[in-house]
Amino acid sequence: MHKIVTFGEIMLRLATPGYKRFMQSDNLGATFGGGEANVAVSLANYGIPVDFVTRLPENDIAEWCLSDLRKYNVGTRQILRGGERVGIYFLETGAVARPSKVVYDRAHSSIAEVEKGMFNWREILRDATWFHWTGITPALSQGAADVCLEAIQTANEMGVTVSCDLNYRKNLWNYGKKASEIMPALVEGCDVILGNEEDAEKVFGIKPEGFSVEHTGGEVDASQFESVCKQLMQQFPRTKKVIITLRGSINANHNTWGGCLWSDKLYQSRRYDITHIVDRVGGGDSFMGGLIYGLLTYADDDQRALDFAVAASCLKHTIQGDFNLVTAAEVQNLMKGDGSGRVVR
Repeated sequence: MHKIVTFGEIMLRLATPGYKRFMQSDNLGATFGGGEANVAVSLANYGIPVDFVTRLPENDIAEWCLSDLRKYNVGTRQILRGGERVGIYFLETGAVARPSKVVYDRAHSSIAEVEKGMFNWREILRDATWFHWTGITPALSQGAADVCLEAIQTANEMGVTVSCDLNYRKNLWNYGKKASEIMPALVEGCDVILGNEEDAEKVFGIKPEGFSVEHTGGEVDASQFESVCKQLMQQFPRTKKVIITLRGSINANHNTWGGCLWSDKLYQSRRYDITHIVDRVGGGDSFMGGLIYGLLTYADDDQRALDFAVAASCLKHTIQGDFNLVTAAEVQNLMKGDGSGRVVR
C-alpha cells in the first residue's frame, strides 16, 4: 500500500454564512483548511494512508484542528508542536459578478517560524512513496522555504516521488524574496508539477501563446497549454508529468472546469459545466488529491488519472468547506457520466 506525506500550513477558516458580506455578518462558520491538508483529506477519503506534516502550537485551537484531521483518518503523528498560533483566513463567498474575497491573518503562525533541522525528514519519509508540497509553503517565510527544500532533497535521496502545486499567491510573498528567486530550486526536485494558467507565468515567466486570462469567457483551449508544459519540462529535466487545470470563469457561481496533462503526449479531460458552485475554495487541492490517487491507482493510464482528478474536483465545487468529502466510488460514478444528482436510496 502506498503512503503519502504532505507538508504545509493548516489554518482556521472563518467564513460568512451564505453569500453575506463581512460587514453584514454577525457570525462566522469555523472549519479548517489549507492546501496540503486538503490534499491529505482527499487521499484519506480514497483509502490511501496519508500523513500531514506541519507545526502547531500547544493550545486548544490546535487540539481542535488535530481532532478534525483525525476525524478524516489523516495521520498526525509527525506534526511538530511549538510556536504561538494557528493561522486564520476569513472567507466571504461571492455571487454572480461579485468575486469571493479572502483575508489572511497568518503572520507569525507556528509553521511560518520553522527552521532547518526541526523536522527529521528521513524518519517522516521512511515508509512513504510520495511527498507533496505547494508554492504556498515557501511563500510563508525563508524558514518555511528552507524546510521545504530540506524535505524535497531528502525525498529525492530516498527515491520518493515528489509533486508540487505551484499555487502562486502574490499576497504571501512579502518577506523580501520573490517566488522567482525561491521556487526554481524547489521545483528542480519535482517529478510531477501542477499549475493553472497564471502560475507558470507569475513564477517562471512561461505563458501559453495567444491566451488571455481576462477573456476566457468560459472557454479555455487545452492545446494552448502544450507549450507551457514542454517549457516547464525543459527547465526542470527531472519532471515527468506537467498538469494544467483549466477554469473558464463565466461568473462566481458558474465555471467550466477541466484539465490537461503532458507526459509523452498531451492528454485532455472532458469539460464540466458547473452551473451552481457551492464552494470553489480547495478546488485545485481536490484536483491534486485526485491526481495523486489516479496516478497511483491507474498506473500507466495518464488519461484515466487525469479524468479522475477533474471529476473529483468537479464534485468538490458542490461541497462547503476546504475538504473534498467524496469517495473514490462517487468520483468514478461521475467519470462514467452519472451527473444527474438524483437521490441515492
